Amino acid sequence: MGASAFHLLLALALMTLLLCLIPNQAQAITRHYEFNIKMKNVTRLCHTKSIVTVNGKFPGPRILAREGDRLLVKVTNHVPNNITIHWHGIRQLRNGWADGPAYITQCPIQTGQSYVYNFTILGQRGTLFWHAHISWLRSTLYGPIIIHPKINESYPFVKPYKEVPIILGEWFNADTEAIISQALQTGGGPNVSDAYTINGLPGPLYNCSAKDTFKLRVKPGKTYLLRMINAALNDELFFSIANHSLTVVDADAVYVKPFETDTILIAPGQTTNVLLRTKTKFPGATFLMAAKPYVTGLGTFDNSTVAGILEYYESVTSRKKKLVLPLHKPSLPPLNDTSFATSFAKKLRSLATTQFPANVPQKVDKRFLFTVGLGTAPCDRNQTCQGPNGTKFAASVSNISFVQPATALLQAHFTGQSRGVYSPDFPFSPLNWFNYTGNPPNDTMVSNGTKVMVLAFNSSVELVMQDTSILGAESHPLHLHGFNFFVVGQGFGNYDPNNDPNSFNLVDPVERNTIGVPSGGWVAIRFLADNPGVWFMHCHLEIHTSWGLKMAWLVLNGKLPNQKLLPPPSDLPKC
Repeated sequence: MGASAFHLLLALALMTLLLCLIPNQAQAITRHYEFNIKMKNVTRLCHTKSIVTVNGKFPGPRILAREGDRLLVKVTNHVPNNITIHWHGIRQLRNGWADGPAYITQCPIQTGQSYVYNFTILGQRGTLFWHAHISWLRSTLYGPIIIHPKINESYPFVKPYKEVPIILGEWFNADTEAIISQALQTGGGPNVSDAYTINGLPGPLYNCSAKDTFKLRVKPGKTYLLRMINAALNDELFFSIANHSLTVVDADAVYVKPFETDTILIAPGQTTNVLLRTKTKFPGATFLMAAKPYVTGLGTFDNSTVAGILEYYESVTSRKKKLVLPLHKPSLPPLNDTSFATSFAKKLRSLATTQFPANVPQKVDKRFLFTVGLGTAPCDRNQTCQGPNGTKFAASVSNISFVQPATALLQAHFTGQSRGVYSPDFPFSPLNWFNYTGNPPNDTMVSNGTKVMVLAFNSSVELVMQDTSILGAESHPLHLHGFNFFVVGQGFGNYDPNNDPNSFNLVDPVERNTIGVPSGGWVAIRFLADNPGVWFMHCHLEIHTSWGLKMAWLVLNGKLPNQKLLPPPSDLPKC
């Protein structure tokens, strides 16, 4: 072999080795999206109202990406409201500037202004969603984020014939900004929604709504991946399809051990991927898919059912021939079926395989116990409020009802100008221990403040969130920004730090970004504080967030350059 040929073969071998050492880099791409925030007249339930939308669509456009892709989403605000967009479940590593909660990681995008959300999807694949993260605007500003695996990587389950996003939401005939404004002024509960929706449509069980029905047309003997999202403002929802079983394969964009169920329970902020295997032969019928609320509190709620239609392609032909096919309806659990909720939660387990490990922190550096629940606050002077005993409703974490700052916490932290914006003394555990789920104390008043919990970089955290019965026990779906966490334990009654940890699952607990604190119970999570910045944690029942059931974690920089918060982008909005 000549010297030139040898050197050519050597160069090719080195190139091949380099490509092997940098797998999948060539397939990651940058995807550009334009989000124009506009008003649009939309008619539902024979009621036309002007709603805030992205690009005039309701629900909004879907974001499609692969694991490893970089996304540039330019958001331009053409409406009178201030706007932010949150990419719910995206970890935003070292990049809280793209996370989106108003006055936590950014000031809002004001009328006539633009902001480019610039982020990369690292180590995640599955279904997430985006939504507005200011006031109650997410009632209409939401859409799916679909993250496919890298090229040449497959699902750990049968490849679906087709993938279909199913977004559950709520429709209000009234303006949601007026609803929450009135509730906060009067101190009482807000008006409830007029309907639930599937992909923006209320369906045939509501008056004046038969034409606004989502229809999923399927072929016999096929497997469909339904990407379920609960974008409702204030309700956990049961979902089922008549005469069909569902196989749960994913929760909050993390694969789980598959299991079959007739019904799923999905809280606001949660996503669940399920496989639907259609019948092998044309069934000669159509089937309702339906959702209705799971209710645990004493407050008002929309006691209604949204439905869509699952129909086989042959039934479409039959309809054209004027054949009337039987319509099957699913049987959903009772409104307050906590036993189903508990059983369903226990079935969720991480895959915990070599390819998809469950990296549960085995040792714990910091342990916390936070109470979550409803309380009251004094009414303003010379005002009569509509809350309990003339007070106004408040909600809190560890009895602190969060006060929204006038500037973003992340900016205050990064610039070293936090004095007067927040205080770093959030309590590790309740100052006054009591029987949280027993007879409530006489004093229902909560305190107010803008406090953060400070964590050293890479510290391992165990957090127990304890529901309280001060104004009635209630399930609270808590969402943590910037992290996934492992749900290592849950139970009813008061958490027992001496005995309950003995039953923690540290092998294959489900990994999530949103978890329901059981009504009258507790949930324990673990996570690694490996993402520097300021990260919001709040109840995803929007009314509870509005009443103050929220707080923030401040994760300090690590020592290495790749362990530090990135600097803010030049177009970051100003307050």
